[in-house]
Amino acid sequence: MTKPATQDLRTGAVTGTVPWVLSGRSTAGLRAQAGRLLARLAPGPAAGAAEAEAGLLAEVGRSLVAAGAAGEYRAVVIGRDRAELLDGVRALAEDRPAPHVISGRAPRQAGPGTRPVFVFPGQGTQWAGMAVALLDASPVFAEAVRDCEKALSPYLNWSLEDVLRGVPGTPPLDQVDVVQPVLFSMMVSLARLWRRFGVEPGAAVGHSQGEIAAAHVAGALSLDDAARIVALRSQALTKIRGRGEMLTVLAPGDQVRTMLADWEGALSVAAVNGPATITVSGDAAAMADFGAALRAARMMRWRVPGVDFAAHSPHVEDLRETLLDLAASVEPAAGDVPFYSTVTGRRVDTEGLDAEYWYRNLRQTVRFDDAVRSLVADGHEVFVECSAQPVLTVGMQDIVEELGRSAVLMATLRNEDGGAARFLAALAEAYVHGVAVDWTAAFA
Repeated sequence: MTKPATQDLRTGAVTGTVPWVLSGRSTAGLRAQAGRLLARLAPGPAAGAAEAEAGLLAEVGRSLVAAGAAGEYRAVVIGRDRAELLDGVRALAEDRPAPHVISGRAPRQAGPGTRPVFVFPGQGTQWAGMAVALLDASPVFAEAVRDCEKALSPYLNWSLEDVLRGVPGTPPLDQVDVVQPVLFSMMVSLARLWRRFGVEPGAAVGHSQGEIAAAHVAGALSLDDAARIVALRSQALTKIRGRGEMLTVLAPGDQVRTMLADWEGALSVAAVNGPATITVSGDAAAMADFGAALRAARMMRWRVPGVDFAAHSPHVEDLRETLLDLAASVEPAAGDVPFYSTVTGRRVDTEGLDAEYWYRNLRQTVRFDDAVRSLVADGHEVFVECSAQPVLTVGMQDIVEELGRSAVLMATLRNEDGGAARFLAALAEAYVHGVAVDWTAAFA
């Protein structure tokens, strides 16, 4: 069976989808450029010229990128075929919204704050098939996943790519010693794809196990060292499975702590993700009673997906010697990207990310709220969550609003939306908000 022409649209870092990048000095100028492009392309190639049309669409994208410096008013039209792309250009020319058009106004002068903070969440972002579309569409992403698999292979007896593709017989994602290496690989590979398009992080921050990926991307840990920590640590966690649970509560921290007084010693605050987003960890039986109290108070809460252990609680102390031993050979380095610790809540020297640090990372409360406040105070204005779906944006938005500041908060992939078009839409959102993007990577 012959593949449709839309699948023959080849690009460099991703395949099957084309971005057309437009800009102007004003909204009128942007609409005018879209109108000129529409007039030029509306007639189209002769019927039956599928290959010529595919080549034309990519060439148009390439020529738009090469046209010159980006204006203040920006738009990106994303499409898999001629009809989608022209519909988007037409909508732009007519100044009406369209689902595959991303537009915005970039700052007149892009300062250091527009270099995005790469945000790496902990557990809970997984969904079945989350990597399949990008594995097939992006050579860069696929290569990064293979690199992660190679680094993880000394510690695993299963195939990373097979698990990502859901091959029958592979272990399920609800096992901590499977999901954590898988999510680490997703985050590292997505970060590499962002960088392939010229998007360099202005800082890195990670939540719980996400700090391991953040430390690697910041240049503090080699891929081999990071893989060792995430694989062996997740295996150690199996020793405390079945004893605890973790629950996220949408309520102010003081209110949650007051309620927890009734379960002192059994439950504790595991993470502060925002002014009113708190994760609690501890004994399973106590958590059931706490959940009932929250339900009676009509307070919103949910279990952290796939977690049947109590990280960031006294349960972790049973693993102290194991955790220190598995990270003893790690050699942290001075990173080339500022690293904001959610152990301390501030920027730290990455040469101090030793075995003791990684124990504290799993035992202590995650101070994500404090770390984001430090980032905002230091002038960071753009945050990109490098994950299969966003889970930290609500807390970050609450922090920014409480500080009376503004920031751009973006997801990379979303639940059930993990292909090339979604990634290009994330790039486009960054671009229209002033982030420097090398669009030539889409056509190289």
